[in-house]
Amino acid sequence: QAQLVESGGGLVQAGGSLRLSCAASGRTFSTYAVGWFRQAPGKEREFVAALSWSGGSTYYADSVKGRFTISRDNAKNTVYLRMNSLKPEDTAVYYCAADRFSVTNYYTPGSYAYWGQGTQVTVSG
Repeated sequence: QAQLVESGGGLVQAGGSLRLSCAASGRTFSTYAVGWFRQAPGKEREFVAALSWSGGSTYYADSVKGRFTISRDNAKNTVYLRMNSLKPEDTAVYYCAADRFSVTNYYTPGSYAYWGQGTQVTVSG
């Protein structure tokens, strides 16, 4: 069973950047597909980005394409979400999620078995 811990959230001005990290313990992360989701107050959890276990495929929500980049460092058992040109509407708690090898649908939270506790990202306008 994988344990996931997110870090890197914080308060940033609009136009700024942050890099979120999702560190895994308990299992070798290189065989896991990983997704990032976010949830703003009063809203449903929404898909942000995902990376296949092989690293060969990436997936992004339209709202973050061209601004966010998902990547992984298998040697560090860590997946990153680089967020540039942040907007106030990016404010949310960001969660990483993972499951072994492939998932049925990268875009839906129910496809992932393991979740981190979340990290808050606040973008001031």
